[in-house]
Amino acid sequence: MTAVIPPPDAAERYRIEPTVLQALRSPRLLTREVLAGLVVAIALIPEAIAFSIIAGVDPRLGLFSSFIMAVAIAFLGGRPAMITAATGAVALVIAPVAREYGMDYFIATVMLGGLIQIVLAVLGVAKLMRFIPRSVMVGFVNALAILIFVAQVPQLIWVPWAVYPMVGIGLLIMYLMPRLTRVVPAPLVAIVLLTGAAVVFGISVPTVGDQGELPQSLPELFIPNVPLTGETLAIIAPYAVAMAVVGLLESLMTAKLVDDITDTHSRKTREALGQGAANVLSGLFGGMGGCAMIGQTMINVKASGARTRISTFLAGVFLLILVLVLGDVVAIIPMAALVAVMIVVSVATFDWHSIRPSTLRRMPKSETIVMLITVAITVWTHNLAIGVGVGVIAAMVLFARRVAHFVTVTRQIDEAEPVPTVRYTVDGELFFASSNDLTTQFEYSHDPDRVIIDMTRSHVWDASTVAALDAVQTKYERLGKHVVLEGMNDATTRFHGRLSGGLGGEH
Repeated sequence: MTAVIPPPDAAERYRIEPTVLQALRSPRLLTREVLAGLVVAIALIPEAIAFSIIAGVDPRLGLFSSFIMAVAIAFLGGRPAMITAATGAVALVIAPVAREYGMDYFIATVMLGGLIQIVLAVLGVAKLMRFIPRSVMVGFVNALAILIFVAQVPQLIWVPWAVYPMVGIGLLIMYLMPRLTRVVPAPLVAIVLLTGAAVVFGISVPTVGDQGELPQSLPELFIPNVPLTGETLAIIAPYAVAMAVVGLLESLMTAKLVDDITDTHSRKTREALGQGAANVLSGLFGGMGGCAMIGQTMINVKASGARTRISTFLAGVFLLILVLVLGDVVAIIPMAALVAVMIVVSVATFDWHSIRPSTLRRMPKSETIVMLITVAITVWTHNLAIGVGVGVIAAMVLFARRVAHFVTVTRQIDEAEPVPTVRYTVDGELFFASSNDLTTQFEYSHDPDRVIIDMTRSHVWDASTVAALDAVQTKYERLGKHVVLEGMNDATTRFHGRLSGGLGGEH
């Protein structure tokens, strides 16, 4: 007798191990989480400074925002080990506000964007993630890998010659180190050794300190001085909505990516709520806002092996300590070391299986086209949200085009009937794409006076199909012929009965 195993309840489904308590009780796991948080914090500094420059604000805002958001999401988020901080996607969206209206309006936009994310989370927007096809997800992953690599190129052009061997040595360390031990993250070893070499041998190369000024004090509470009027709302609302959508989409896609890497399930609605709350808190302390960081998340999860909220929390804490207490030490870290880390991350992130000739031969052409469209648009716009949006639309169009040909209509003279009768058998799913040419499948003038349309092997999904069936019946009635619809399942019968004859047209 086969035992029936009940499905796991919600608590069990979303239980991710190791838990925080398990990591705290295990010196090995705790060491891994602590070191992963340190590596991420170091990698966050130049990124946060760069994104602040993109947004047109003081670099300190990006660093404060990264600290606040990383700490907040460690407690509020739904995806353990995912890193949230100031990001380029959000910076690009809200940059015009700082440039045209000033810092108070900029911070108000960040706070409103966070509130909109909370509202969208309550409305269940996270559940829409299930409608993003795998081909779009693969395109998203490949595009972000390319963008991570492209972002390193400026650090490799018109630089001292010593940068190139340092990057090469960093890559070699990160390739060989995991073969020897995984106790200490390979990126951390590369950063420490290359920094030490630069100091000991006096190698002059670009450093983190060259990227921008580091803060000297803690962030303070900041209430934006803007009038609470409809005019203010009209100015900041469009940017806040764009920020909320871009931030949520990038965060939820990143959460899904980490789910796949770790074979676990995250709470997407909680993650959306956490992102909104983190942005509101960031704005309250004068931060620029952000979302999940794909590159840093890959450093944390893939390169360093972190799995709990401890690494996320410590990334924020270490970031603050590094810039306030150890700013002079951080400033001498060669950018070549961080470039090597990000190149390894980009290579590890790319889904190389998706472009193998054997995979491309087996994969439907439409799936490959959607993946390539997602990659091309994302890389072209440097905006993951736009790329994913266009990819989803392309997937919908190609899917509708494919299934439009799945419906067949066969005609047969039914000699068993007492009067001359023709029977049409409709086979397939009927919706707007597949039913648009339904009216052309019947031989109206050549058919006998009695027509049976057998719907046993079909299902009506939308009003377009009901309108098409009404049009078929109308054409036959004008020729004085009687039409019988038979074999409809219960759902189709109810749907057709509710809409038939009430959709206008030729009745």
